[in-house]
Amino acid sequence: MGQFTLREIGSYIGVTSPQVVKHHLSQLESKGLLKIDKIKGLIKKTMNEWQSSSGRAKLLNIPILGGASAGPAVMFAETNIEGFLQISPTLLKSEARNIQRVFALKVVGDSMNRAVIDKKRIENGDYVIVDIGQKDFKNNDIILSVIDGLANVKKLNIDRANKQIILLSESSKHFPPIYIHENDNFMISGKVIQVIKKPRF
Repeated sequence: MGQFTLREIGSYIGVTSPQVVKHHLSQLESKGLLKIDKIKGLIKKTMNEWQSSSGRAKLLNIPILGGASAGPAVMFAETNIEGFLQISPTLLKSEARNIQRVFALKVVGDSMNRAVIDKKRIENGDYVIVDIGQKDFKNNDIILSVIDGLANVKKLNIDRANKQIILLSESSKHFPPIYIHENDNFMISGKVIQVIKKPRF
């Protein structure tokens, strides 16, 4: 497995400052989730699955890294772990069951409430599972974008003829598109691969 710089790690989670990445890694280490070997420059994961007494993994512990606005870009994409979402591995695509590739975000807003992933709508209060291992993005993918440090769940439209990226809402309400130039402070952090619906009471 190759080694990565702080800046490269930041590129996966939408953080541009190496010092911010270093801070968050220290926080994860203090919580016992990572073990950092400063001499060898290695990071080891200490917890990624809940295991039964028989030793067989039953549930995946998906880290919750805050919230993402599904409306206007008003929520900062914090990378502090707020907790873990325990889900069955069968809810994820087989290639995304590597816990190091995925994280969860809580959706805030209604701008994607007509978007459907695996026959489930993305509604306010749901969790979306983001796969940072996918890099081949296509039109109509539902992605997590980070614009100036603000996280948004949107549908991707790549307009190469006009050299722009358009982030679209799919909503029962009106939300105007977001237009991005290729030179803007913009990043696609990953593809939304699953929706975990909030409980219905």
